[in-house]
Amino acid sequence: MKPSTKETGDTAEHVARGYLEEKGYKILNTNWRVGHLELDIVAQDGDELVIVEVKSRMGEPFEHPVDALSDKKIKKVITAAEAWIQFYNWPGETRFDLILVTINGSNEFEIEHYDNAFNSTAM
Repeated sequence: MKPSTKETGDTAEHVARGYLEEKGYKILNTNWRVGHLELDIVAQDGDELVIVEVKSRMGEPFEHPVDALSDKKIKKVITAAEAWIQFYNWPGETRFDLILVTINGSNEFEIEHYDNAFNSTAM
């Protein structure tokens, strides 16, 4: 039976979180919500806040990272990030990363991590 989109997304977020933790990132929040907006992963890399959008695919790799995020989705992530920054009174720099997870099997994953995949001036 093929996993649901939610199950695939949850698996990808779990894989991405483990990947970031292995790289020394401190995970601050996962699936943080404000209203109808959500941030997949909020992490800290040194002194920098990192907002991570996670995208998943089953079996077929992504054609190009840019294709994974629409302008509308980027705007939603930026709006949610601004709310997070205000809520927690974050004083430092912020960047937006994209992690693409291709799920090839029950324990087979390809991870592509793009630092600074987009920025808050994308609006």
